[in-house]
Amino acid sequence: MESKKDHEMWRRGNREGSELFKKWFENLDAAAEAGEVGAYVFVMGSLTEILNTFDLPIIFPEITSLNTAIRHEAADLLNEAEDHGYSPDICGYVKSDYAVQNRDGQHPMGKLPKPGLALLTNACNTYLKWGEIWERMFETPLFTIDVPGTREKGTQTWPGDEQFEREKRYVRAQIDELIETCEKITGQKFDINKLRETLEYSNRMSAAWKQILEFNKASPSVFNALTDGTAYLGVNNIMRGTKEGAEYFERLLEEKKWMHDNGIGIVEEEKHRLAFIGVPCYPIFREFNNLFSDWGGVFVTSTYLWFASGGNNLGFQYDLENPLDSLAEVTLIHVRDAMDSMFHPEQIIYDNMEEYGLEGVVYHPIKSCRTSSTGLADNRRALMEATELPSLFIESDMMDKRVISIAPMKNRIDAFFEGIEMRKAAKLQEAN
Repeated sequence: MESKKDHEMWRRGNREGSELFKKWFENLDAAAEAGEVGAYVFVMGSLTEILNTFDLPIIFPEITSLNTAIRHEAADLLNEAEDHGYSPDICGYVKSDYAVQNRDGQHPMGKLPKPGLALLTNACNTYLKWGEIWERMFETPLFTIDVPGTREKGTQTWPGDEQFEREKRYVRAQIDELIETCEKITGQKFDINKLRETLEYSNRMSAAWKQILEFNKASPSVFNALTDGTAYLGVNNIMRGTKEGAEYFERLLEEKKWMHDNGIGIVEEEKHRLAFIGVPCYPIFREFNNLFSDWGGVFVTSTYLWFASGGNNLGFQYDLENPLDSLAEVTLIHVRDAMDSMFHPEQIIYDNMEEYGLEGVVYHPIKSCRTSSTGLADNRRALMEATELPSLFIESDMMDKRVISIAPMKNRIDAFFEGIEMRKAAKLQEAN
């Protein structure tokens, strides 16, 4: 009898995702060796659909930086940046990228093109200061898209609302300016039909990604939101608006549907269904996850899958008949949702705890990122007051192994699971 691990579908998306990442880095290396410059963008508001119409190599420095941590190459890069005056408290992504740029773009996965354009949004305050580093180093033109955020929790507006329509026009005017800037930098005229093509690919990707996320509402879960989900997020960003990206997610959906229909989970025995809030611990990525999986814990959802997906988790579809207006509309919705997912993560738990069958929540604030970490203690307190869900507050970093201590981390995680299991046993005894 064929085991699940012998089946062609088993982890096909992980294998194909690795190949796409390899191809992406190879293309960036070739562009750098040819002396081409690239467009540097970020996961919250990348507007890669516009940039793809100008055939610009696209670099996500958040992704290239986290890859240095996963490959255990970040330590020397962080030390180099700090030797050059960057504080230990500054975002580790920034310091890693600075050192790579200072080494003429030499990255563990190949050479990166120099930034010829930096496209920023206000979704993260670090984006703006990061772009200024490239501006000082390379005189890189900076283009900032100012996306109006929600005023407070629960005040999101939607298409048709007067305020939303005003703010959509504001974003649309900035997109028009971005197109003019790209025309000047590349010498190419904007092709709206090419934009329609990239938007259609994004539509296919977004529709498939939303369905994949939905499958994890069932038990057993078909992917681990922390490990597998991070890999999928990478492809979601670097291949957005491309044929390869659309086809990858449609094939990934086939894989998850096969798992769901056959009752196949990502782990042999799923004992505890968890939610993860924050950014993963990349320097000990697998080991960190094992601290939970050894107890049968599986992360079935994560706020990271929301704010780092560029909005694709929502499944919104671009209107190909009105591509620029639709791009402005969806960009406004996407970036707002990303910011709300960071600043009000407890709301995601309230909205999904029953559907996902959550048994616990792990809060993971990190030293490097104040944007995603500030306020998590208050969010946890609000969650504890509103629900009976057990929660764990555990601190480390996304890049800097110097501040990660595995032994005390393990002790706290073990105590967390012991509490969950005692709680389950008590409820079972009450029921009998």
